[in-house]
This record gives sequence, C-alpha cells and structure tokens, in this order.
Amino acid sequence: MKLTDYRVPLSGGTRGPAALRELVELALSALEVGAARRGGPIPAGGPRALARQFEGVFRYVQDGAEIDEGALPRLAELLAYGSADPADPSCAAHLHGPPLAVAVAADLAVSALNPSLDSWDQAPAATALETALLAELAELVGYRPEEAAGVLTSGGTESNLMGLMLARDQALAGACSVELDGLPAGVRPRIFASEAAHFSIQRAAALLGLGERAVTAVPVDRELRMDVGRLAAALADAVADGARPIAVVATAGTTDTGAVDPLHPIADLAARYGSWLHVDAAYGGGALLSDRLAPLLDGIARADSVALDWHKLGWQPTAAGIFLVRRAETYASLARRAVYLNPSDDEEAGYPSLLGRSLRTTRRADAFKIAVTLRTFGRTGLGRLVDRCHELAHSAAASVRAEPALELHCEPILSTVVFRYRPATADPRVADRVNAELRRLLLREGRAVVGRTELPGTGPGRVRLKLTLLNPNTTEADLAALLKAVVRAGRETDDWPMVRSIGRDGS
Repeated sequence: MKLTDYRVPLSGGTRGPAALRELVELALSALEVGAARRGGPIPAGGPRALARQFEGVFRYVQDGAEIDEGALPRLAELLAYGSADPADPSCAAHLHGPPLAVAVAADLAVSALNPSLDSWDQAPAATALETALLAELAELVGYRPEEAAGVLTSGGTESNLMGLMLARDQALAGACSVELDGLPAGVRPRIFASEAAHFSIQRAAALLGLGERAVTAVPVDRELRMDVGRLAAALADAVADGARPIAVVATAGTTDTGAVDPLHPIADLAARYGSWLHVDAAYGGGALLSDRLAPLLDGIARADSVALDWHKLGWQPTAAGIFLVRRAETYASLARRAVYLNPSDDEEAGYPSLLGRSLRTTRRADAFKIAVTLRTFGRTGLGRLVDRCHELAHSAAASVRAEPALELHCEPILSTVVFRYRPATADPRVADRVNAELRRLLLREGRAVVGRTELPGTGPGRVRLKLTLLNPNTTEADLAALLKAVVRAGRETDDWPMVRSIGRDGS
C-alpha cells in the first residue's frame, strides 16, 4: 500500500475489528518472541547494551515509498525484549503491577473506539459509564455517592495536585477569587504531610504557586507512619507564626513500607484547624477490596478528597488513577465552560459534561477497563488477589528473618518488604554501597529487579532494598529464589575492591 492511498485501515467503524484482528495477532506473536528472547524479568547488559538494540531500527519513509508492514512485529518484539516484565516473579521493585488480561482486552476496545471524555458527543457511553463507576467507588471509600464527585486521572500525582488545588481554593475563597486573582497578599498557606509522603505533594505545592517550602514534613515512626503528636505541634507552631494551615495530607500506603497514617487522629486535627484533609491512598486504597485489610483504612471516609490508583493493587494497565471528593460542591473552582464542548444550553437539555471534573481536556475512557474488571471479578475476587499479595509479603519477610545475611526493617503492612543485605563489615557506608551495587549487579545480569530506597534521616546506613509484591501468581519458591539471588549478589559485591577500600581510605 502506498502512502498516497488514503483508504488506510482504521480501528473504528464496522470494518475496524477485521482490520485489527490480523494486526493484534502479529503484535501478540511478536510479544511472545520478545519475552522468550529476554528470558527473565529484564534484559541483561544494562542501559548501553539495550540502547544499541535500537540503532538502525528507524528509517524515514520518503514520499512514494512502500509502507513498512513489518514495523509492528519488529518493534513489538524489541519492546517485549527490552521491557521490565512485572509478570515475572523476579520483577518486584516498584508499584508497577502486571495487569489482568481482561483489563488489557478492555483497554484495547477503548483504544480502538478512541472516545474522549471532554464532551458527551465524543463519548456518550463512556461518560455514562464513568459517572456510574465513580459512584460505586465513592461508596467503596465510604462516601455518600449522591453527594460525592470525582474523575479518572493519570495517577496519584495528578490526583494529589487536584486535591491540593481544591484545598487551596476552599481555604482562601473568602479572601479573593484565587483562580482569577492569585494568592492574596500576606497570606502564607501551609500544607502538612509526613516525611514519607509522596514527592508529588511538594511538586503540587510548587505548581500551585505556593512553593515547595510551603509543605511541612512531619516526622514518622519506624514503620514510616506520621507522628500525630508532631503533627499537632507543627500545626500549632504554624498558626503561632501567622501561617495558615490549608491542608493536611495523610498517606494510606507509603511507597516504601506501605504504612497507613493514623487517619482518625489526623482527621481530628485537620478539623480543629479548619484544614482540608486529603488522603493519598494511591497504593493502600487497594486494601478497601479486602475484608482482611480494609480496617487499615478506617477513617478514610472523613477525608475531603482521596486519591486511588488501580494500576497498583487493582491490576489495571496504566493509567487508572481515581480522584474523589466527599462533597461535589467543593469542585466549584474547577468548573469550566467551553462553548464548543459544553455549552450551557446542551447541559440544560440534559447532555452532561465531565469537562469541569478534570485538569485535562482530551481524556481517554480509562473507567471502562476498571468497570470490566469489577464486573468480571467483583470486590470479592479482587480482594482475594490483594490478600494473596499480602500473604506473599509475610512469607518473604519470614524468609528474610531466617537468612542471617539479610536484615528485615519492619513487618509488612500491605505487600512491600523492606530489608537489606548485611555485609562482612559493620561500617554503615559499606552497607549502603553493597546494597546499592548488588541491586545494579542483578539488573546487569537480567536476573532480578529489586527496589532501592533510603530511610528518613541523615548520614550513612539508610539504604534499603525493597520487594513490592503485586503479582498474585508468584509462589513462595519464587520468593526463595529471588532472595537467594540477592544474597549471592551481596556476597559477590562485598568482595569488590572498591567496596573493601571504604573505611580504609575514608572515601
């Protein structure tokens, strides 16, 4: 087919499925080949070796040239070969889970139809479906669906930004129209979040014109839960200094330990100071699916806004973020009227618009895959997957405790396990170097993808390894093999001259 032939295959219409069928089979076959070629959780060799795989892959097509019909299988194979595969039991570093096959199939349907949720006439069914899904998710959180509101987002970062934007607007609405005029002179807004809160809280403060230093970091305990006493003191100090506490951010599932901040005491303090309470449950929100773990989030219904991410403990393809507010009227400052998208007479005639729910204009129908998954598995079925990952975390923790070469940081709360390798010397600088290097050794070998983090504080001795277990098909034998690989890599790294020199020469 020539580029000048305008009758190209499209994915929509009555002929779209037939056009897609052969191409999807090509892509799936290529994914199989690429995964087999990779042969593990990540390609061996490191960044430079992988970059060389892409040399010469692309070529520019000149006018009149034939279309390269082999591009899809060739590049799909390369993508599969060069990917970190969260479905591999040894790929356990991040909150990056393996999606359910039914969710991926649902996502394909959305991609083929390409609805855009910025106006009803671009996405009639998707508009109705998202509205219905959000009501169900609001009820899951503990909100009254008829009073709540929300939107599908790109993830926790966008949801946290929206929560803090509404917090700012609600807190300062009496002083001026923040969205029109900016911050009133002399007002010093403050946001309070734990030291273990997601970095997107500081980023949101910067984007909102408050500055990252508007965020007060509250100390945490060993499990990385916010210290409520220190929060109370920080709020009191801020008010005494003439600042205005506009928001408190509680974390329900920290990225490292999965810790859940004490929600009821934090909600009490937020109410006492008239502060907006936002709960970042991007990770821990998955516990709401489990009868066993849902009590961890008791108090979340008191939040003014909540962030959830179902591409974590929900097994959805990225993105599947969810933002909810307890009272729909608090959404007012986000409302927008674009006459070409949501004219007022259309809404008066009964044609709804979700434009004023989102920071984005064009927005894909990510609600569909979540709805299909919920309909397929139900809360009970998804809860079993959450429970299985929780069980795997406790199994891994038991194996770490039983291995003298490893040291467990704390008991698992959700599905993460934080630990470290114990080198031959007790020098904390050596321990940090060995744990950092052994992780990179495993990556270069293509054997395992293990997480790395640092505990709050200053000085050496804070580097830790992390397993984030989101694959319910993982077995206890898989975990044993993974930890054995960590120990082997630690012993090998511990013998490196550059590691042994630490402490002798002061470097």
